[in-house]
Amino acid sequence: MKRALMSSLLVLGLVGAFSAEAADKKIERLFNSKCSACHGKDGKAQTEKGKKMAMRDMASAEFQKGTDEEFKKAILEGMKKEEKGVKQEMDPFKDELKGPEVDALVAYCREFKK
Repeated sequence: MKRALMSSLLVLGLVGAFSAEAADKKIERLFNSKCSACHGKDGKAQTEKGKKMAMRDMASAEFQKGTDEEFKKAILEGMKKEEKGVKQEMDPFKDELKGPEVDALVAYCREFKK
């Protein structure tokens, strides 16, 4: 398991209380429930919604250049922009997710890196 994900899991208090595998599954379920409809389970955005909004591949070097703070801001505040003539929107999750969950999601997204 990579250091960033492990650190996030420690913050969540999941390592020790549960196995690392259980913690991984919890974050995976969180990503699948909140993010995968658009971003895809593999982060490649090859879903119907992801293609319609021309979303970027989270595994790409270009996407991964973003900072953790930029990722956190997008998760918490959402986003609205137009790219390549296509509107891209993401709802904010500030009322649904807390800091440790956001940190764990960012670490999870980093795992998509090619």
